[in-house]
Amino acid sequence: MNLNLTGKKVLVAASSKGIGRAIAACFASEGAHIMLCSRHEDDLKAAAEEIRGHYDAQVHYRVTDLSVKQDIEDLVQATAAAFGGLDILVTNSGGPTSGRFEEMEDDVWEHAFHQNLMSVIRLIRCSLPYLKRSKNGRIVNITSTSVKQPIEGLILSNTYRAGIAGLAKTLAHELAPYGILINTVAPGRIATDRIYQLDKHKAESMNIPMEEIRARAEQNIPLGRYGQPDELAKMVVFLASTANSYTTGQTVLVDGGMVKSL
Repeated sequence: MNLNLTGKKVLVAASSKGIGRAIAACFASEGAHIMLCSRHEDDLKAAAEEIRGHYDAQVHYRVTDLSVKQDIEDLVQATAAAFGGLDILVTNSGGPTSGRFEEMEDDVWEHAFHQNLMSVIRLIRCSLPYLKRSKNGRIVNITSTSVKQPIEGLILSNTYRAGIAGLAKTLAHELAPYGILINTVAPGRIATDRIYQLDKHKAESMNIPMEEIRARAEQNIPLGRYGQPDELAKMVVFLASTANSYTTGQTVLVDGGMVKSL
C-alpha cells in the first residue's frame, strides 16, 4: 500500500515524547516533513535529532505551550513558513490532572480546558487556511478511550476529550467540501510515561505494587498487554494518508479490545 506521504507537511502537537513522538517518527519514516512542538526544548531537540538520525526527513521544532493562544498561532505560522504550507495536522496534548470531582477547583478545570480542548480548536482554526489549499488535507485528533467509556479518576479527561470527538464529528460535514478528512484516534493503555505515572499513582493510593496494577489492567485487555506507541502511530499515519479516502468523522479505538461499547 502506498501512503503517498513523501514530502507531505505535517504538524504533530505535543510530540517530544510518548505517543506524539512515535507519530512524528512514523510520518518521517514515510518521507514526510515534520514540525514538532512541546514546552521543553531539550526534549524537542533530542526527539528531532533522533528522528533525523533514522530517516531522511526535514524535522523542525518549536517550543510551544498549547494552553496559550498566541503560542499556537505562532506555531502554525512557523510550520507553514518552514515547509511552504501544511497538509496534515495531528492534534495532541498532555493528559490533564487526575482526581475526583470534589478535588477540582475552577483553576484546574480552566487550565485543562485550554490545554486539552481549546488547544485542539485553536490548532484546527489556525491550520484551516493551509489545509484548504492542500489537495488532501487531513486532521487526526488524539484523545483517549474515555470518549467512549469514562475512566475512573480522570474526570477532566472524560469531560474535555469527549468534546473533541463531538467537534470532529461536526467538522467532518463542514470540511468535506474542501476535501479535508478529520478523524479521532482514541488510545487505550499505551506504554508511555503518562500511563506509567497513572499506574504509579494508583498503586500508591491502593498500597500495592505497580506490577499488580499493570497485571490487573492487562486482564481487562483481550490482547493481554499494553500497546506500544508505534502501534498507535501506524493507525494515525494511515488515517492521515491518501490511502484513507472515505473515512471521516470517526473515532477509532486503539486499545487491544479493552472498551466493550459498540
